[in-house]
Amino acid sequence: PMCPHDKAPWCTVVLPWARLGPGGPPDGLRARGESGPVPIEDEKEGLIEFYGSYQELFQFFCSNTTIHGAIRLVCSKKNKMKTAFWSVLFFLTFGLMYWQFGILYREYFSYPVNLNLNLNSDRLTFPAVTLCTLNPYRYSAIRKKLDELDQITHQTLLDLYDYNMSLARSDGSAQFSRRRTSRSLLHHVQRHPLRRQKRDNLVSLPENSPSVDKNDWKIGFVLCSENNEDCFHQTYSSGVDAVREWYSFHYINILAQVPDAKDLDESDFENFIYACRFNEATCDKANYTHFHHPLYGNCYTFNDNSSSLWTSSLPGINNGLSLVVRTEQNDFIPLLSTVTGARVMVHDQNEPAFMDDGGFNVRPGIETSISMRKEMTERLGGSYSDCTEDGSDVPVQNLYSSRYTEQVCIRSCFQLNMVERCSCAYYFYPLPDGAEYCDYTKHIAWGYCYYKLLAEFKADVLGCFHKCRKPCKMTEYQLSAGYSRWPSAVSEDWVFYMLSQQNKYNITSKRNGVAKVNIFFEEWNYKTNGESPAFTVVTLLSQLGNQWSLWFGSSVLSVMELAELILDLIVITFILAFRRFRSKRWHSSARPPPNSHDNTAFQDEASGLGAPHRFTVEAVVTTLPSYNSLEPCGPSKDGETGHE
Repeated sequence: PMCPHDKAPWCTVVLPWARLGPGGPPDGLRARGESGPVPIEDEKEGLIEFYGSYQELFQFFCSNTTIHGAIRLVCSKKNKMKTAFWSVLFFLTFGLMYWQFGILYREYFSYPVNLNLNLNSDRLTFPAVTLCTLNPYRYSAIRKKLDELDQITHQTLLDLYDYNMSLARSDGSAQFSRRRTSRSLLHHVQRHPLRRQKRDNLVSLPENSPSVDKNDWKIGFVLCSENNEDCFHQTYSSGVDAVREWYSFHYINILAQVPDAKDLDESDFENFIYACRFNEATCDKANYTHFHHPLYGNCYTFNDNSSSLWTSSLPGINNGLSLVVRTEQNDFIPLLSTVTGARVMVHDQNEPAFMDDGGFNVRPGIETSISMRKEMTERLGGSYSDCTEDGSDVPVQNLYSSRYTEQVCIRSCFQLNMVERCSCAYYFYPLPDGAEYCDYTKHIAWGYCYYKLLAEFKADVLGCFHKCRKPCKMTEYQLSAGYSRWPSAVSEDWVFYMLSQQNKYNITSKRNGVAKVNIFFEEWNYKTNGESPAFTVVTLLSQLGNQWSLWFGSSVLSVMELAELILDLIVITFILAFRRFRSKRWHSSARPPPNSHDNTAFQDEASGLGAPHRFTVEAVVTTLPSYNSLEPCGPSKDGETGHE
């Protein structure tokens, strides 16, 4: 519109080419009477904008990022040598940094731990102590069959070694018992005979073989499958071991035939424990529990009652457990136990006493003083170790009525495999539900199956050692023992006299019939071994930040800038790919059908109407207005009034 010249020195006219760029209108098209440049409207900034090319994006990033060295890739672009040098250096630095990152991540995901050692001082709960007689007892429920087994063993040793084993019974009664030997027992013993054989030859020897030479012969017994198709010899280099193992095998079968285990519960505490004192106070029956072990006889566990546990008020020998035990062998089974004394084991409450693993023997006529040091171990679970809290995540059923331990799990695993493979349970371990103990009167070839399974167990073919994991929390006792003669030569007379008066002690060989045991804490201090994570998330982030600062001297915001660059690259790649896809799709749709008429004018018209780039050109190019509208407002030199 026209505006008075006296009111404005020049008119503002928005031209269509104002959006074409900062160059303005073409030369010579400026309005007459203008005293200054024509202002151009500013474009409004969009909410989301992207770069038009990869080069533009990369140049903007290198010019504005806080990562050190990136600006060198832009400012030295006119010098190709410098650009190449800084490019190689920049990407080499990136590679070295991420190599260090890989090392840090590998160390983090290895889950290392620190070992923490703490020394604590407090009143200590006294552990459980189990003491066994080391002599399997001839229980009345199995006495008859044991006598028969002894007679068969006597004849076997006489045939093999020409050794006449002395028996407690008279010759007449022995011959009478021999004639009345149970046919079933003799049949099963003959099925598993004790034989001698050459070391390199499994062929049994004839009955009139010469005497055994230890360099040429082995001794063992034969085990066969149920149909006798497969047999093997369980051999031993020592004849003593072979006889004990063979006798034990038949002894276990006899025990398994007892219908009720209570028939074997013949505790004789007073005849085994002559004196018991803890913390200078006398023990009573409420302080111990009794159980029977097939090989170690009667066993007594002290301080196993969780309701009233002993507590050591002071360390030292006078503030622990003191026992005087009987070590005489009378009416026992000499073929099972070849040692004299007692077996003692120190363990934690609510844990079974595995006498084969942690026990040790007490010698007759000796005072054994055992000092203890408590040690607790706490492991980190989860990803840091394969320990278990309570065994609930271990794929093995706990057959013991105690808390989870590694040995409990291993024995339960073997017993479950025994029931599965041999259809019966081994007598030394707890009986699973619905199973029965192995007895060759019912399970003829269980011995063959057992020794085969035992070999696989020791070779970890069953996987028990892999399945059973260590507990995360466990308590152990480090023991050290000292020995002295007891009683001494000057005091043995009155000591044995007092024992004979009070405990009816009437052993001819006095010194070999008794022993004394003292168990006490060496000191109040106990050690706790704990674990803590050595490489936490905080440590990982700190190390990553140190590496990032070392190689690029930047911060977390610089990492966000790099993440933004990657995101922009992805978006631009997607947009360009989408445009390329649409362009190809339009070209394919714009092509004429194969059977259409060849009308060039129609095709050109259609092509001109449908091409996207042609619409873009038409949107930019507009018709220029009449230059008369650019004349200044007001009367002209000729006195004419300007028209719109």
